[in-house]
Amino acid sequence: MRLFKRDFSALSDEELVVWMSKGKKVAFDHLYERYAAAMHYFFQQKLKKDKEKAEDFVHDLFAKLIQKPESFDPERVFKTWLYSVANNMVKNEYKKMQVRSNTQNGLEDDYGILDESRGSLEILHWQNFEEKLEGVIEDLDVKHSEVFQLRHLQEMSIKEIAEVLLINEGTVKSRLFHAHKKVAERMKEFDPKNRR
Repeated sequence: MRLFKRDFSALSDEELVVWMSKGKKVAFDHLYERYAAAMHYFFQQKLKKDKEKAEDFVHDLFAKLIQKPESFDPERVFKTWLYSVANNMVKNEYKKMQVRSNTQNGLEDDYGILDESRGSLEILHWQNFEEKLEGVIEDLDVKHSEVFQLRHLQEMSIKEIAEVLLINEGTVKSRLFHAHKKVAERMKEFDPKNRR
């Protein structure tokens, strides 16, 4: 008889998938808790801020994991594998809709930058900043927009982005460089050096 219960919250993502494949529902619950919100945000950005469709995609993504946990190779990093699957789901959706030329997405409306304790002028400044940045990201072409969002909104490393998008790290760096350059050019008015 086991005296101590296994602490699933202390396990890595990869270990949780292994336990999930052995039928442990609690392992799935922990993975869902760790990634559901982030994946909803990811899908919402990619799917024109359509919250309902994003919810459907999160459901489908985790349903795939439940149905075929063995499709995950435990030698891989779970996070990058999950984003790769999610990214492929979005690509397949665009193929179905035949709207590839219209795939840029902006930031979520409530991006969490505002702080009510700030002065009203500073709040207005940050609101203007958010709106402008959203427009700038929407104007980027798809390849630059997606690396920018994965890097700065999903906080992924260069290596993780390369794995998710199935491109090499040099390509990620190049696309990020061009995305940063374009964003910086369009956001000059918010540079503190220009506000003196």
